[in-house]
Amino acid sequence: MRRSNSKKKADKRNPLAHLNRALSIRSNKNSSSSAPRHGFSLSSLRGTVQPELSKKLYKLIKSENHLIGYYEGAGKERLSIATQLSDWGEATTDDAVSDISDKIGVLLSELGEQEDLYAHNIDDSRAILKAIRNTEKSVQPSRGHKVKISDEIARLKAKEPESAKLVTLEQELVRAEAENLVAEAQLTNITRQKMKEAYATEFAATIERAEKQIILARHGRRLLNLLDDTPVVPGDIRPAYEHTNQARQILNDAEDDLKDWRPELEDVPSSANLDASLMPSNANRQNQRQQMTESVVGDDSVTHHDHITGEHADLEPDGSRISSGTSIITGHPTQTYQSTYAPSETEASQVV
Repeated sequence: MRRSNSKKKADKRNPLAHLNRALSIRSNKNSSSSAPRHGFSLSSLRGTVQPELSKKLYKLIKSENHLIGYYEGAGKERLSIATQLSDWGEATTDDAVSDISDKIGVLLSELGEQEDLYAHNIDDSRAILKAIRNTEKSVQPSRGHKVKISDEIARLKAKEPESAKLVTLEQELVRAEAENLVAEAQLTNITRQKMKEAYATEFAATIERAEKQIILARHGRRLLNLLDDTPVVPGDIRPAYEHTNQARQILNDAEDDLKDWRPELEDVPSSANLDASLMPSNANRQNQRQQMTESVVGDDSVTHHDHITGEHADLEPDGSRISSGTSIITGHPTQTYQSTYAPSETEASQVV
């Protein structure tokens, strides 16, 4: 985890934490502005030993990790620039420039906080993609085993067509194909579900970042309107700066607008409802059977009878929905999924 859970949870509850701390950027002069660095580590070698099936997604997830670091670095640079702007304004000894530059620094520092929050949300999206990668890794041995048996059968048929081992290998191939069939179904199920969740999370975060940046930028332009840039001639004395309270109120308005911000997003509905084996849950299976029955009978009022429980099930379409800004993960995102389904001999024979 890039940051402590407690700090990140606090940020999500109150993304205005920095803006709330002070109405001046000058209280944070000692903040660090060092950008993140990505040095050599053993993890950088893992891509070379990834199964063929998971190599591309592994590379994508690794690239997103670098992207997250860049956004974190951008947030720190924003804060550094905000502090420098405030320091410069103070050094001008011009009351108007000093006050406006300091207030703009507060807004710029909040823009930096938004970059950091965005990086955290991308990290959430990246974690969801890991579930697909881990499933790809678990499916690769199944594919390889099936290919290996097929190659061995082809070799024996060419060299020893009467070999007794052929019967054993063909039976083993039937079982391998049945197991692979399950593994492939698991992979396609988790791929579609998690891809939808991951990018629903990322796009929601992108919209939040953009809309909050717009709020901050608009109030920044309001601050600039308080700075009188009317030229003077030598010997003239500028009128005293009298907008301190107005500048402070603009920051309060920005804070209120960010507090009142609510996402207005298109729904991204999800029909995925998988059990621990990454297969449709019982409710989904019943729903599918219900839909098939209705399509045959042509009557939407037909109810499905559960032959296992002997009870009628009131089957409504699954109303599960992906949250706009919260990642929903079935199981742990870094778990490697293995097939828990063992096909019977009858089912296995049906594969061929």
